[in-house]
Amino acid sequence: MRNWIRFPVTQGVHSKQAHADFPEQGIYEREIGRSGFFGPATHLHHKHAPTGWTEWEGDLRPRAFDLNALELSGESSPFSASDILSNAHCKYRLWKCAHPMKHLARNADGDDLLFVHEGKGDLFCDFGHLEITAGDYVLLPRSTLWRLEPRKPFTLLMIEATNEAYQLPDKGMLGGQAVFDPAVLEVPQINPRFLAQQDENSWKVEVKRGGKTSIITYPFNPLDAIGWHGEVCVVKLNWRDIRPLMSHRYHLPPSAHTTFVAPRFVVCTFVPRPIESDPGALKVPFYHNNDDYDEVLFYHEGDFFSRDNIEKGMVTFHPAGFTHGPHPKAFAAGRAHKKTFTDEVAVMVDTRDALIAGDDALQVENPEYVYSWKTPKQEGEE
Repeated sequence: MRNWIRFPVTQGVHSKQAHADFPEQGIYEREIGRSGFFGPATHLHHKHAPTGWTEWEGDLRPRAFDLNALELSGESSPFSASDILSNAHCKYRLWKCAHPMKHLARNADGDDLLFVHEGKGDLFCDFGHLEITAGDYVLLPRSTLWRLEPRKPFTLLMIEATNEAYQLPDKGMLGGQAVFDPAVLEVPQINPRFLAQQDENSWKVEVKRGGKTSIITYPFNPLDAIGWHGEVCVVKLNWRDIRPLMSHRYHLPPSAHTTFVAPRFVVCTFVPRPIESDPGALKVPFYHNNDDYDEVLFYHEGDFFSRDNIEKGMVTFHPAGFTHGPHPKAFAAGRAHKKTFTDEVAVMVDTRDALIAGDDALQVENPEYVYSWKTPKQEGEE
């Protein structure tokens, strides 16, 4: 447990409650926080939007990648997936699987979390058979043997916890059934579909370790289990089974939407929810300096109420070190309370270590995204 220097003080004009009842001359609240949204924080009130820059030089800038424009070949190996962002503890990739995998896969580098952006089909793994579809998270423990048979081509976000394991977040005083009850998690079944795929034909297994792939050949299908018992297995969670935390009087930070945790990053899911109804409550994400974490958002579906010109299948990347928050139109709409419900579905990854954009991502980057926070000129302005 870290012993932060903590002694709350106040200066000047400010609100008593964070994210609510702003002073009219300082409606732009900015949060400076440590340890993501879990540590101490200070809230400043500004006369101007903290994202109101006019020029930006250097590599540390907000980025947007249109993954829809990637030329994905639909290769049968997950280890050929496009490298979007990565560091020593997290690999963030996009993979299109259009045809049944010819080889089995095993990732010996760490747990893999798949998010099914598009598609439908069957997963066969050490533990049995599982039907998966768009909106599913599929958690594959390290070194699990698996393959996919698409019925509709898959587009999969793949988030690797390199040399680590995923766990569920601590829900504290909310209780273990909050956000989602572990009872909604599904596991593979030793069912007729699984038993029917067992054969005595030659099968190859691609094993990734240290970023390199080895090939193991068996004279039979090694997915030949007839049963199992224990606590380690593949699990599935669909975003529709997530019941988000909400408060009508207070805008909750992203940490309230944490779905999975790894030692050096967290995965959060934003799903449809009512927007805060209290007249004084902030109704869009607050401006913030998340100076200990890089922030990555994958937009799955819906109307992304805090962003302009962002569509499903796109990714935004906000490195630690600068203020970010809602776009001007979204901030104005929030103040006017024009929407009462969000309908967005997005996957967020916050990493403690700096991420590096891969070559594939840079090919589909929107270089003008950094200027998307500019306040639109009013009619008659030069």
